[in-house]
Amino acid sequence: MTESDEPTASVDQVAPVSPRTVLSRALAVPLVLGLVFFLPVLVAVQPGPGQRDAVYWLQLTLTCYAGARLSAMTLTARRRLIQGAFWLFVYVAMGVAPLAQAVLSQTPTPVVGPRSDLTLAVSLVLCGCVAFDVGVFLARHRPPVPRGIRRPHRTALVNRRRLYVLVVLAYAASALFVVKLGGPGIFFSSRQELSEGLQASAGGSGQSQVGSAFLRGFGTVPALLAFLFLTRWLVTSRYARCRPSVIVMWAGLLGVNVVVNNPVSNPRYWFLTVMFSVLFTAFPKSPVMYRAALATGVVAALLLFPFMDRFRYDDGGRQPVESASVLDPLVRKDYDQIGMFANTITFADAGEGHTYGRQLAGSVFFFVPRSVWHHKPLDSGVQVGQWMGMNNTNLSSPLWAELWLDFGPAGMTGGFVALGYFCARADRRYTHRTVDHPHPGHSLAIVIPLISGYAFILLRGPLLQASGRVGIALLCLALVTTFRSDERKLLR
Repeated sequence: MTESDEPTASVDQVAPVSPRTVLSRALAVPLVLGLVFFLPVLVAVQPGPGQRDAVYWLQLTLTCYAGARLSAMTLTARRRLIQGAFWLFVYVAMGVAPLAQAVLSQTPTPVVGPRSDLTLAVSLVLCGCVAFDVGVFLARHRPPVPRGIRRPHRTALVNRRRLYVLVVLAYAASALFVVKLGGPGIFFSSRQELSEGLQASAGGSGQSQVGSAFLRGFGTVPALLAFLFLTRWLVTSRYARCRPSVIVMWAGLLGVNVVVNNPVSNPRYWFLTVMFSVLFTAFPKSPVMYRAALATGVVAALLLFPFMDRFRYDDGGRQPVESASVLDPLVRKDYDQIGMFANTITFADAGEGHTYGRQLAGSVFFFVPRSVWHHKPLDSGVQVGQWMGMNNTNLSSPLWAELWLDFGPAGMTGGFVALGYFCARADRRYTHRTVDHPHPGHSLAIVIPLISGYAFILLRGPLLQASGRVGIALLCLALVTTFRSDERKLLR
């Protein structure tokens, strides 16, 4: 058809307006005003003894920038799960919370270095965010493939028989986890009691900490992944909904996850992973669910997330929540990412220097025992915390600090360009697999929601601490995924 042959719309014809478009128009103005202007200004004008210096203004700029990008992710026509999770984390943990800390001149973790290191830390975080957007831009404008050359394209699909094996593995691993800790009751007590039970079951030595981490990982990750795969199958396949065996397996795994992955006995960031992955898997085509998750995620992170810490201790260790200011929960809780980045800069300047990939190697090869790798690096947060003389070294080490400690400012910037590129590519492939071609067996339809939830843990760090569950998830995915198109063995 030539350009002149194309049909033209009549002036009297009105294009139908989809509910998605109406929702975007209704949300656009209040969302942008709220995230970019109202909330940052509300925090910035609160009374407090903080200095209105370069740190304050850089932090305000970072908050507004992240708010604008989060608004764009929320209002986009195409769902971008990983990018949305990235900007949600940046807006709350690297934006609003540190801005409140700058206003009140209080930090959850002491900043031991000079003020200039804190200024540099905020500047580098802003630089990393811009670099992330550069990577996203590059992913949208890839060079065209020359005519006559086709890129190899292999689709990762779920093998039905292997999925059944994963379901059996999930039941067995979670049952062992529950039995080792003395029954399901301990999972509804507190994180402190659960941790003590894990240490007691493993013996209490350094090697036992590795064993307890693997026990907890295998007790929670296979159960979550098997539940997500079955949920995806039931949501997208009438064939699965007509099979009682699939429904029974799904219902059983729902009960298992209520026990081993509940918010009482698990870290808050892991529970966020569970919630995000389940919501985006159960509602793969719902723009309302996607936008609600990002929009309400800000409210939940600022108002509810700090107070979920009450499940960490038993009744004797819980302290009543007292707040003299509306900003206090953001100052006294675990939003220490900017401060720990500044401490990491001071730590390197004090003589340790950059590790040139050593910390990253420790995270990649997390499974190598220290008895074999005698100089295996510690968690970056633990290492900096020990250098600071902290009694509690369970400190964060955000991805900005990890990349900067390993590769310096240039390496950190390049790392975020690469991260933005691959996140944009993954989000695009996810949309293609769930909306354009919604096959029940696309592995990517499970992997991307899982990554979007686990992104909060990876971005907060330390990476070594987060690597165990990543390794277990990769093993589970390798078990169920195939690249061969034998239709008789695939989900349908």
